Amino acid sequence: MKRISNIYDISFFGLKDEIHHFEYKIEKQFFEAFHYDEFLETNLLVNLEFNKKSTFFELNFSVKGVVNVACDVTNEPFDLPVQGKLEIVVKFGEDFNSDNEEVLIIPHNEHHINIAQFIYEMIVLAVPKKKVHPGIEDGTLHSDILKKLEELQPKMNIKEIDPRWEGLKKLLTDKNT
Repeated sequence: MKRISNIYDISFFGLKDEIHHFEYKIEKQFFEAFHYDEFLETNLLVNLEFNKKSTFFELNFSVKGVVNVACDVTNEPFDLPVQGKLEIVVKFGEDFNSDNEEVLIIPHNEHHINIAQFIYEMIVLAVPKKKVHPGIEDGTLHSDILKKLEELQPKMNIKEIDPRWEGLKKLLTDKNT
C-alpha cells in the first residue's frame, strides 16, 4: 500500500468507539503522487465514515465529483461525473495482510492507518473503462478529429444486398415448406 502524505493518516489510538467522519478534497496533485496521469483536472470530495469498534474498524468511503479526462474517441477533454463507494473492514493480527480486498489486517502494535491507497483505488475504479465525450452520443460535438473519422468511415450501400444472404434466406424458406 502506497503512503503519500500524513494528511491521509488516521490515528485511531485514543479515538472513542463510535462513528467518526472525515472529508477529503481530492485534486490532481493526489494522483500525481501515484504517477497516474489520466485525469487532466479533478474536483472530487471523499467522505469517510470511520466506525471504530473495540476489536476492528469499518471504513465506508464514498466519492462524488468530476474528473476532466480526454475522450477515447476524439481526444477532446470533457468533465466526467464520478461516484463510487468502498467498504473495508480493518482487523488486528500478527502481520500486515491486504490479500483480501474487503478485509485489511494490520499488526496489533499499529496506532494509525493511511487511507490514501483506498481513496486512489476507489476513484480510479469508479471511472468507466471507455471514456466517451457526451457530445458524441448526442451529436452536439463538432471537432476536426470527429469530422475526419466520419470521412474515413466505410460507406455502405444498403440497397446492394450481398448474394450470399439471398442463399441463406432460401435455406430458411426451404426449411419452412
